Amino acid sequence: MMTLYAGITCPFSQRCSFVLYEKGMDFEIKDVDVYNKPEDLAVMNPYNQVPVLVERDLILYESNIINEYIDERFPHPQLMPADPVMRGRGRLVLYRLEKELFSHVLVLENPESSNKEMNKAREAITQGLTMLAPAFSKNKYIIGDDFSMIDVALAPLLWRLDHYDIKLPKSAAPLLKYAERIFQREAFIDALTPAEKAMRR
Repeated sequence: MMTLYAGITCPFSQRCSFVLYEKGMDFEIKDVDVYNKPEDLAVMNPYNQVPVLVERDLILYESNIINEYIDERFPHPQLMPADPVMRGRGRLVLYRLEKELFSHVLVLENPESSNKEMNKAREAITQGLTMLAPAFSKNKYIIGDDFSMIDVALAPLLWRLDHYDIKLPKSAAPLLKYAERIFQREAFIDALTPAEKAMRR
């Protein structure tokens, strides 16, 4: 059985628990207090961060790597596109999300970030999401009509907009509609920790 070590408010952990619930398989989630980490976390992940996935002798870290492994190990429903060209495009979008949005999420998640750094990060995320928004006037999901790993990757940020004190302009309305669609997925709801539920009222 797979065991996921996950932070109860960690957006990267939320990605992995979302995928595990989408797959509807047997797994265990061990909650980790990211401010008081267990000693064995640094043994499993040299960066001493969550999420970490353990399955028998295999230990994986980094949310996108974990999620691709789960998707290949349990191919139904398939969350990465089957077509190699689309899969390549999907991975490129994931890479851009990490660089252009989630690098700023790390600043907002870091208790040692200054107010100036946090305001800069909020501004960058607001701009990035506003630029993404028009695509959702045409597409149901990020890479077309099918829900995929790329939607999984973005969802934790969209869930935390209020929590991060990010206000999107009216022009981002298609993106917010898309977010509500994701939030209504059964797996998304099941994967939320009580602490994550409390982020939106």
